[in-house]
Amino acid sequence: MRLHHVQVGIPAGGEEAGRRFYRDGLGLAEIDKPAELATRGGAWFRSEGGAEIHLGVEADPRPPERAHPALAVDSTAELEALAERLEASGFGVDWSQRYNTGRFERFHTRDPFGNRVEVVHEVTDR
Repeated sequence: MRLHHVQVGIPAGGEEAGRRFYRDGLGLAEIDKPAELATRGGAWFRSEGGAEIHLGVEADPRPPERAHPALAVDSTAELEALAERLEASGFGVDWSQRYNTGRFERFHTRDPFGNRVEVVHEVTDR
């Protein structure tokens, strides 16, 4: 079994802000929604590894405090470059838990709607 997608809530009309974060900031590829779902708004994104994040329009989206998708990158250099790109785009990056998980280094960020996103790199030389 593998994870196919995670859906996060956004307000109506939030698609462009979502694209700025998920496509431009995180570098995920936007994919077409099926025609029967496209009328609902939102946007879908896919990582190189195939996992998807779906932005679903909700009447009153309330981002959870701790629940989040985690995206994995292949190197410390990629992790740091992604954090720099997000910060340059105006998104905050939190490194306060960078090394507290043993074999992973990571940062947390939040999308324009307050949804938490973690980006991790598995460190094999620790």
